[in-house]
Amino acid sequence: MSGERYERLLQPGCIGSVKTKSRLIKTGANPGFYPYDDGIVHQRIVDYYEAVAAGGVGLVTVGAGEIDYPIGTVPNWGYRHDDERYVPSLQRLTDAIHRYDCPAFIQLFHMGPMHPAAMTGLQHIAASSLSLEELPRKDFTPGAKEMTRDEIERVKGRFVNAAVVAQKAGFDGIELNFACNHLGNSFLSKAWNRRHDEYGCDSLENRARFLVETITGIRDATGKDFGLSVMINSLEAGLKDGITLEECKAFAVMSEKAGADAIHPRVEFYTNPKDILKRDSTHFPDMVPYPSEPANVEKEIDLSRHGKAAWVPGTAEVKKVVSVPVVAVGRLDPDLGESILRDGKADFISHNRRLMADHELPRKIAEGRPEDIAPCTACMTCFARVEHGMSPQCRTNAALGKEREYEIKPAARKKKVMVVGGGPAALEAARVAALRGHTVSLYTAMSKLGGSTLVAAVVKGTDKEDLIGFARYYETQMKKLGVEVHRGTKVTPALVKAVGPDVLLVASGARHDIPEIPGIDSRKVMTSEKLHHQLKFFLRFAGPRFLRWGTKFALPLMLGKEVVVIGGRLHGCQTAEFLVKRGRKVTIVDSCPPEQIGEGLLETFIKPWLLLWLDDRGVKIVSEARYEEITKEGLVITTKDGGRQTLRADKILTALPMLPDTEFFNSFQGAAEEVRALGDAREPSLIVDAVADGAKVGREI
Repeated sequence: MSGERYERLLQPGCIGSVKTKSRLIKTGANPGFYPYDDGIVHQRIVDYYEAVAAGGVGLVTVGAGEIDYPIGTVPNWGYRHDDERYVPSLQRLTDAIHRYDCPAFIQLFHMGPMHPAAMTGLQHIAASSLSLEELPRKDFTPGAKEMTRDEIERVKGRFVNAAVVAQKAGFDGIELNFACNHLGNSFLSKAWNRRHDEYGCDSLENRARFLVETITGIRDATGKDFGLSVMINSLEAGLKDGITLEECKAFAVMSEKAGADAIHPRVEFYTNPKDILKRDSTHFPDMVPYPSEPANVEKEIDLSRHGKAAWVPGTAEVKKVVSVPVVAVGRLDPDLGESILRDGKADFISHNRRLMADHELPRKIAEGRPEDIAPCTACMTCFARVEHGMSPQCRTNAALGKEREYEIKPAARKKKVMVVGGGPAALEAARVAALRGHTVSLYTAMSKLGGSTLVAAVVKGTDKEDLIGFARYYETQMKKLGVEVHRGTKVTPALVKAVGPDVLLVASGARHDIPEIPGIDSRKVMTSEKLHHQLKFFLRFAGPRFLRWGTKFALPLMLGKEVVVIGGRLHGCQTAEFLVKRGRKVTIVDSCPPEQIGEGLLETFIKPWLLLWLDDRGVKIVSEARYEEITKEGLVITTKDGGRQTLRADKILTALPMLPDTEFFNSFQGAAEEVRALGDAREPSLIVDAVADGAKVGREI
């Protein structure tokens, strides 16, 4: 059955002389397991890539390291492969990958104009030296040194040397990254390249010369059987003088003629001048339509699936002009990937975040059990942490970066485990405990599994984040692992006594913080507690998608036109977004200082974009306010300047950070040999933290 459903994905392939057992590739994105202070591939990296290879992927592309130390990257950002003394370190990695009949490539790139000169004190380099006004993004560092011909020759030599080192370390090939906004792309793009010599902007051939000569140099040094894939931007969207699809096609043809075995096109999305958000550039297609679709998106970008496969139209066009394999990327799931291959739009499908969420995705589709794939929900937690110099965390895979220590092992003593709650922490703890051989029962007050993630799916929607798939995955795992699920059940100490567990895990969620304001009990107020209860009630009869659709018609009747949201952190801002998209006039108010507005939202992309979006839509945000009273006109506050004012409202919603429900947990003390709180019942946090807590506890009992 699965063989037919994913026939093309599971078909063997070739990139040059390198044979792959399937058409699935792990991208060369750096996983970000910091630090690399000695330049050596440490055990954590080996464990991660070995787990991906063991999961059955056709080709692993190891994330880029340092080919031109120290100017070519960020300090401690990657392992080094700029010298033969690092061959033994890299050999450990290739040996681990090859153990599973999986070839290994390594990505070569040079950060160039993106090198953090302010951090290192080094002079960064690029095709041209651009002022702040000339740079594609205003947060880029101006004043990169324009490379001389001698410097171009030197850097080409560093690329060639890195490829030779990789070959000696046992890699089967390399991926040459001339995309993103790195050094190679600064030659290809007229937005970056202002030169007027043989490497300059006056012709496509000149702009591609650095790329072509680098390919030729690597091919001459490594031979015809060493794989060589080239990653280039198929489009620099929203950027004046940025790379166009037609230019990309020309670069692809030149790359093939120079000796490339595969082309990997992808999009770099910049701010459109008419886009109020002034977004950072991004290569994540699912981020482009958030919080709403930008104006005048290029026709080569397909946002009909809200970001999924958005880059594929350009990939398909590149495939028409080359004879070597073309690789597709950009939030692709197995079904989309199969469709793309069947339609002849690409030859290989590459994943990064999906393989971080579930290393075994390829094996699971090969074995006919795609329902067991832990989904990437596109929450961006992994990338946001790496951007801030931290190791990535995955919302659905708490073992990411901990593959060795988090290996699931049978419990020394099988126990009877009772889990209270149906949210992420409860579900992950139940899943892991059952895998270890414990007898597990789970009790939830709701009729569906997922807990507050289902409420979040109503408020946040299902286009940006796949919270429905997240809940569906756990529903499936509970059934397959034999976890006894009791729905619509209120757990009491008497029930626990009747069940008689050895271990009681209380993951029943948090309690709502209701501010003490005169008038808070009036009909004008809907507390977050009331709202959640209402949504959970309706979720008994309808799914989040239908319920979210229904709110477009019900909210005007329930809330009126003007709404004040008490709470300016994560819950308040997301509630405001939800209301604005339903035509409400919204004011956010909080007692917190202005720097805490949006706290809890991801600092990369999500928080800055949402706050700008809210501002553009007239949402007034009042911080450092003191709540005085609720009247028939609205919420009376005292501002930080001491002034008293009334925020007019037809309805007032509370959306403050949650609090641990210690009273509920304490009622179960002594009810079992071991009683533990986890998830929001212990400390309210994000989904990723709840899953991590459940994973940890499930391994400890």
